Amino acid sequence: MQVWAIIYDKANFPDTLYHNALSLVDQTAQSKIKRFRRREDACRSLIGNLLPRVLLRKRGVPKDVLAFATTDAGKPYCIAPGIDPPLGFNVTHDEGVVAMAFGTGDLGPPAFNVGVDVMQLKIPPHSTFADFVDSVSSQLTPLEHDLVLADIPQSEALRRFYWIWTLKEAYTKALGMGLGFDFRRIQYNVPEEAVTIDGELARGWQFRKFEVAQSGNKYVGVAARFVGGRFFTIEDLDVGSLVCYDAASFVDRAIEELN
Repeated sequence: MQVWAIIYDKANFPDTLYHNALSLVDQTAQSKIKRFRRREDACRSLIGNLLPRVLLRKRGVPKDVLAFATTDAGKPYCIAPGIDPPLGFNVTHDEGVVAMAFGTGDLGPPAFNVGVDVMQLKIPPHSTFADFVDSVSSQLTPLEHDLVLADIPQSEALRRFYWIWTLKEAYTKALGMGLGFDFRRIQYNVPEEAVTIDGELARGWQFRKFEVAQSGNKYVGVAARFVGGRFFTIEDLDVGSLVCYDAASFVDRAIEELN
């Protein structure tokens, strides 16, 4: 499994670049992107749409056959012919980072069981950490709640919380289930690096953790993939499997690849 992380700063992403790149995606994607009121949201959506297209071009797929569909739950997948081995991917974003996890499509076609989530390490404005945790406590197991409110430095507690949250998000995105999944069914014991689903070890799942820095802000993320079998693994993403790009440079490259 690999992750591409695009570092986005609206101050360094000119409108001309946005307009030049918008025509690289299909009309359906363009319409969705144009619905965003804030330009930075539109730019993040555009980058998210460009990521799998650039990946497929890198895999040798001709640009004139690049095509995508979505599952009934809205998870995108590629329908371009001749992709061997099959490719699973998932895209996410938060504030200044847009990330895509991808890997061999092993199980769960047509979109395959690959998911990713990334979030900035921060407490919402006008809130304490304890109040923040309490506001989402219905989505945490009792153990997780105790872990994030343990007698540890707040910086470490915040990291624990976001490791837990991004893993839950990545898992549900890999399933392609969308909203409505009860996060309490998933438990991540961060100190012991143990993940259970409905009380049972998450057999057959791979979880890969990664960190990204953007303009002084720190982000953590988790990529998840179901490969089957009796074992599960959770570990840091391998060196070289996380590649970070500046947003403007990445979109310039996309224009070269897709025009």
